[in-house]
Amino acid sequence: MSSSPHPVQGQLHAVHVLGAAAGAHVRSLAAGLVARGVDVTVCGPAGTDAEYGFARAGARFRPVEVGRSAAADAPAVAALRTACARAGVVHAHGLRAGLLAALALGGRRVPLVVTWHGGETPAAGRAGLTARWLERRAVRAATVVLGVSSDLVDRARGHGARDVRLAPAAVPRPRARPPMPPADGERRKQQVRAEFGAEERPLLLSVGRLEPAKGYDFLLTAASHWADSEARPLLAIAGEGQERTALEHRIDAEKLPAVLLGRRDDVPELLSAADLVVLPSRWEGRPLIAQEALHAGVPLVATAVGGTPELVGDAALLVPYGDPYVLARAVTDLLADADRRAALAIAGRAQAATWPTEDDTVAQVLSVYDELTAP
Repeated sequence: MSSSPHPVQGQLHAVHVLGAAAGAHVRSLAAGLVARGVDVTVCGPAGTDAEYGFARAGARFRPVEVGRSAAADAPAVAALRTACARAGVVHAHGLRAGLLAALALGGRRVPLVVTWHGGETPAAGRAGLTARWLERRAVRAATVVLGVSSDLVDRARGHGARDVRLAPAAVPRPRARPPMPPADGERRKQQVRAEFGAEERPLLLSVGRLEPAKGYDFLLTAASHWADSEARPLLAIAGEGQERTALEHRIDAEKLPAVLLGRRDDVPELLSAADLVVLPSRWEGRPLIAQEALHAGVPLVATAVGGTPELVGDAALLVPYGDPYVLARAVTDLLADADRRAALAIAGRAQAATWPTEDDTVAQVLSVYDELTAP
């Protein structure tokens, strides 16, 4: 079901501005808001509608190259200005998307909600100055900032945001699959493991974009420490990105026990075959793979950064970022302790049950819209 060309009289029109991330969250929000009578337009990079299905969720989609480059800013602002002409509320996802949305509104009295999904603390130097400038401008332009983790809420307040609220974004649960007989499930698990050559050795899974902030170079250094261990675990990394060539070179040159899988659409099956999930990021807000791992009852080893400790509580094994030996030791110790893995699997599912559902997230966002658009 698709939206009508224009919202009907009295219907709230919400324009969502999507940058380079958070597509699954925006799709979930769009579906929930449409089901509650909101007319939704999603503006985002071309191709994201095919990937996430905004139109299938009942939203209108407009291709806008948000977050690509400074050279694309002027066309993006012009396109957003047109898309937001009839908006009752504009909701941007990401700081760059928020800043471009603010420029498109140009001072019009239309509420702007900005969800801050992530971003590590800016480093020193010119790049850090630019990043902090973007953070300040974006959060100060927003009527309300929704931070997905407490540390982002604190940062937004420190930058002078007018109204900041904690809004832990729920992600869609994997669709329930028809129950499979135990023998068939075990057979499929072994087929997945055989694809990577992990029939007789532990399989570690990491999922995410191949970019510096995700910590894969750090993870490969850890893999070099466990390469000669008795367990000899194999690390499978699912994802694409700018670091792929450099990571491939390291794996080949150092003969590391790791394989790059590229982009995968079968993460639930990969999880069912994995012994552990490893999240080596330098910073995270509310990492999707951590949520998927705990929902699935797969033990998680993660760096204690950003919003990850708040998300997982005591249901994962946390290590400091930047010490590959400690990460490698945590992985090998956990592989050697079946009771600890079983306990983490149980704790993970229990922790996941405490997180907001998709309905909870939609209800919170809709209450913010109602508050901002009340006569």
